[in-house]
Amino acid sequence: MHSELRKAYDAEMNAAIEDYYGNNLHEAFHHLEAAHVLGQSFTFAHVRAHWWMLRIGWKRRDSTEIRGQFGRIIAALIFSRIWVPLGNTGGANVHPLKPMPIPEELQALLKRR
Repeated sequence: MHSELRKAYDAEMNAAIEDYYGNNLHEAFHHLEAAHVLGQSFTFAHVRAHWWMLRIGWKRRDSTEIRGQFGRIIAALIFSRIWVPLGNTGGANVHPLKPMPIPEELQALLKRR
C-alpha cells in the first residue's frame, strides 16, 4: 500500500474507531465503508475493516450484519490478494461480490497501488 493510500486508510480507520467509542455508530460505519474501499486489496487492511464492521453489528445487535461480517472476514482472508469487487463498501447490506462505483474522493488514491 503506497504511503498516500495508507495515510487515507489509517485516517478513515482512526475516525471509525473514535466514532465507535463515542457511540456514533452510523458515522463509524460510514468511515469503515471508506476504509474498506481503500484497503480491500490488502489482506490485513481488508480484514481489519470487516472486523470493525462486525463489532458495530454486535454493538447494534444486528444479526444480519454479524452473520454477513463473519463470512466477509473469511473471504477477505482468502481472496483479498486475488480478486475483490472494486468499490464494494463491505457492509452486509450489499452483495459481497457486487462491484460498486468508487467515490470520486477515493478514486485518485486507488489509481496508484
